[in-house]
Amino acid sequence: MRITHLRRVIPTAVLAVAVVLGMSGPAGAAEPAAADLTFTADRQSVTPGGAVELTMTFTNNQETDIRFVYQSVQPTWPTTQFKDLKYAFTSCTSEGVTCAGTGTTNLNLAHAVPLAPGATRTVTLTVAVAADSGCDADIGFYSYLYYEYDGGRAAKDGVFTTPGTHVDCAPATGPARS
Repeated sequence: MRITHLRRVIPTAVLAVAVVLGMSGPAGAAEPAAADLTFTADRQSVTPGGAVELTMTFTNNQETDIRFVYQSVQPTWPTTQFKDLKYAFTSCTSEGVTCAGTGTTNLNLAHAVPLAPGATRTVTLTVAVAADSGCDADIGFYSYLYYEYDGGRAAKDGVFTTPGTHVDCAPATGPARS
């Protein structure tokens, strides 16, 4: 005996499964986690004697409190190659973060902990370029960040870079026209 009714049942079953899967949508399409550390700069260039403000935001994108944080900010290797550049961090302001190294080109940051899931800390760093600094070079920094969460059972680290700031040469001043 031939089973002819299966020819009719199989296409109907395949169509039913396709409809059910199509209505359920993509499984587990979660939003990407916020970056651990982001930087913005208030300007892309500065002249000697000027300053640039860097805004740094640290986000706890974990599901538990962050219980320990180590962070440093250092000039990038290309920045250190311009020996005539003169610059320093002149201020570091934030609630919940203490900075060490103001007045130098390196900072260490101490974050108050715990930092709850989803919470952020924003720090404003001012980098002043000396009036007698060299020019036509870029100043950039990188930050090493290490933190522990999940009661100290898990840790994460990474290197994050600031936007580069070009030090423009001051425009030449010519003789006054009469």
